[in-house]
Amino acid sequence: MTDDLNISNKVCVITGGSGVLGGTIAKYLLECNAKVVILDFDQERLESKLIELKEFDNNVIGYICDVLDNTKVKEISEKIISHWGKVDVLLNAAGGNMPGATIAEDQTIFDLKLDDFKKVSDLNLNGTLIPSLVFGKIMAEIGKGVIINYSSMAVFRTITRVVGYSVSKAAVTNLTEWMATEFALKFGDKLRVNAIAPGFFIGNQNRKLLLNDDGTYTERGNKIIANTPMKRFGEAEELNGVIHWLISDAASFVTGVVVPIDGGFNVFSGV
Repeated sequence: MTDDLNISNKVCVITGGSGVLGGTIAKYLLECNAKVVILDFDQERLESKLIELKEFDNNVIGYICDVLDNTKVKEISEKIISHWGKVDVLLNAAGGNMPGATIAEDQTIFDLKLDDFKKVSDLNLNGTLIPSLVFGKIMAEIGKGVIINYSSMAVFRTITRVVGYSVSKAAVTNLTEWMATEFALKFGDKLRVNAIAPGFFIGNQNRKLLLNDDGTYTERGNKIIANTPMKRFGEAEELNGVIHWLISDAASFVTGVVVPIDGGFNVFSGV
């Protein structure tokens, strides 16, 4: 591994670190000799993930954290600094959706539940903003650090039904671009903010939407595959390489970008 790609000993904080995507990148970073902090609001899930990761490598700690609680995030940031002395990387993997913020096939936009829409918007946007402000300030004070946000293919293309998720992830993309500009102008060229836009990956939240109980694709799953040139869903591990690059000095002149990781979905016209 060249020095530019070496991320060993970097302290990487992952919100939503007990989830499928967050947990996968946590294990990968440990394999690269980074130090990992996973944050999650669910204590049982966090403890289970910590046990799993510590069996592989002991350079991981975790904290119960609501990413919408600014005071709590600040308290945890201080504990991380006390434990490891620094924070090099923030991965904002926390996010999600709710049934009331989606439009079923037999519904219209007027059936949207505003309370659920607000909760989804709050989680995806403010749940990215608050950790970025807390850990970004730590990075700004030393003039160095990397923030990687999780956008979505639903930003590039109008994906039917998931209106709350789509709108809030579009805001995350704009926030990424805005913070990248602000940080570089005011805190120097070594503080970078980028995002990834995963295509379609099977997770706990969308499994029943994309797969039948027997493992075959649902009607929606088939539509996605038909519009994906690689003709398959992604694997969580296939996000790791891009994230590694964005974290590393190999991407030292890259900021404000959103990288699609989608098997070609975004560029396919279907014609």
